[in-house]
Amino acid sequence: MSYMVMFVLDDIDKCSPIFDAWEDAGVQGITILESTGLGRIRRKNGYRDDLPLMPSIRNLLQTREEHHRTIFTLVKTEEMVDKIIDATQAIIGDLNEPNKGVIFVLPVMRIVGIQGWDE
Repeated sequence: MSYMVMFVLDDIDKCSPIFDAWEDAGVQGITILESTGLGRIRRKNGYRDDLPLMPSIRNLLQTREEHHRTIFTLVKTEEMVDKIIDATQAIIGDLNEPNKGVIFVLPVMRIVGIQGWDE
């Protein structure tokens, strides 16, 4: 069986160190998605602190989104899953603390389209 490791990262400034750590752990490929959670959208209030003193209509209509990065990869062993989690927490800290992010792992029963995966 293979595994998909998904990590929703709160602090997007940590992306590059996370990518490097995952590659150093042996990850062959990483997919990155820009994402945001419903809670963040609902928590946003109408106050904008990024407007200039004399805003244009364009400035007023722009929205500032708060984004996460959802990072995922496929690995072949539970040992690799553990390496990824350890490498991530070495950079982020304890994921059980608030606003660090979330890692979850899914079993993958079949993979089609990745050359050499079955080898």
